[in-house]
Amino acid sequence: MKGIKMQTEIPISQKLNISIEEAASYSEIGVHKIRELMKEEDCDFVLKVGNKKNLIKRKKFEKYILEHDAI
Repeated sequence: MKGIKMQTEIPISQKLNISIEEAASYSEIGVHKIRELMKEEDCDFVLKVGNKKNLIKRKKFEKYILEHDAI
């Protein structure tokens, strides 16, 4: 078929950045709690894309979770 791209699914563990929904699924932390964490002043796992979209830097998000006993 001409002109049709095959999109392959990339596992979350191989992605550099993930969506908030993927982060919630991956970590079993709710979307609302992740959004709260993203608003914290010292949050370094957010990648702002333009004015509206935010992505999660997966490795920094993983590090954040591993360094905290409670959120």
